[in-house]
Amino acid sequence: MDVKIDFYEDPVSVLDKAGEFLASQPVSHNLILSILQSRVAQPEPGRYWVAMERDRAVGVVLQSPLSFAATLTPMDRQVATAMVDAIAEMDVALPGVNGEAATAAAFAGYWSERRKSGATPFQGNRLFEFLEEGETTFIKGKLRRAVPNDRNLMIDWTLGFQAEIGEPADGNELRVDRGLAAGEFWVWDDGEAQSMAVGRMPVGGVVRVSGVYTPPEKRKRGFAAACVDALSRRMRDAGFRCALYTDLANPTSNSIYRRIGYRAVEEVLRYRFE
Repeated sequence: MDVKIDFYEDPVSVLDKAGEFLASQPVSHNLILSILQSRVAQPEPGRYWVAMERDRAVGVVLQSPLSFAATLTPMDRQVATAMVDAIAEMDVALPGVNGEAATAAAFAGYWSERRKSGATPFQGNRLFEFLEEGETTFIKGKLRRAVPNDRNLMIDWTLGFQAEIGEPADGNELRVDRGLAAGEFWVWDDGEAQSMAVGRMPVGGVVRVSGVYTPPEKRKRGFAAACVDALSRRMRDAGFRCALYTDLANPTSNSIYRRIGYRAVEEVLRYRFE
């Protein structure tokens, strides 16, 4: 396999070079597509690597914000090792990597060899797609879009969510403001906001549900399930596919999403690099 790695700092160039490849699997590639589209709309520093075999893209790795771990598409092992070589030769110190389990493991293993540093898996996720009519969730309240008056609450809950998943909170307020302006934040309200979910802007016909969070004192009452169920049905009825990631260490959320009608697509691993 003759693979060439092209490096970019411009997301527009990445979409131009790898757009067809990314669009070929809009659910598996949704996270990377979403980040690229977001960076086009709101520029932010980033690093992007595209693996080319002859004249077609066969893999993408990106890092944006620059303090975050790299995110990668599924790709062959040989492509993953070529990516590691290209990134290591640039002397980029990645804090970690996130992607489809086999690809992330291959990348992390070779990164550890190449950089002579440790690579520790610390979270397993599963990518789901909303594919079936599941159980309807009957919980008092209704889904509503968050409004500007919810800003402080969305900031607090987003910080709580990021702390629980171990994600840096850099630029949190700006991201909340952008999400509110785009109408991406949703809450389950039964007289007061009880839970939140984020419905990302559609990319390739797919809406990614993320940031599902209920504060600890409100948990085990079905609010998050009701919120995700209603949001997923709303997006499906609007003609979109829905996808989300769950933490494999949380059997409750995994079983809830299966009951709603989500079905597993692939497993994802996150690694931390020393």
